[in-house]
Amino acid sequence: MSAAVSLAGRVDAVVIGASAGGVEALMALLPPLAPTFGVPILIVLHVPRDRPSILADIFARKCQLPVFEAQDKELVRSGTVYFAPPDYHLLIDEGPQLALSADELVHHSRPSIDVLFESAIDVYGARLLGIVLTGANEDGAEGLAAIHAAGGITMIQQPDTAQARKMVVSALHRNPGSEVLDLPGIAARLRTLEERAKV
Repeated sequence: MSAAVSLAGRVDAVVIGASAGGVEALMALLPPLAPTFGVPILIVLHVPRDRPSILADIFARKCQLPVFEAQDKELVRSGTVYFAPPDYHLLIDEGPQLALSADELVHHSRPSIDVLFESAIDVYGARLLGIVLTGANEDGAEGLAAIHAAGGITMIQQPDTAQARKMVVSALHRNPGSEVLDLPGIAARLRTLEERAKV
């Protein structure tokens, strides 16, 4: 297998969206990342809106990077993973800082992948990497298209490897120019964002 094409110097933030099967997919991507990973990762994973999420706790025990549930008005830190809390949209404001919103559901979801992706474009523009993983609705397709239109990098999990295909197929239909990779391929690309020691 050839070495993954490096993203170093091209990306200031990573946004990821997933739904059904997303915990397993993210377990393939996040724990291997080294403490030298150089940019923030912001994640919307559809979870039940009526009870607390334990995602941050689960991943904090598995990951080398710090992992938190997003808090309103919190400054975004490099090398940190943020999960959207249940029943709130996660947005990025100037600063950059996190913002939480209880606005209407999007694609029957709150948090919505599209809302995160589209707000992140306003801050990071062409230096944003958007990734859509397994899921059972169409959330994320429109937001990924907006990232592509802004000049950012877009990746989609290979449909045949997704636990639920609808989200990635919808994203691929809207974004035929995206990189389509299996989870090891996406993980390899992400690892190119780990800061190399200066010599």
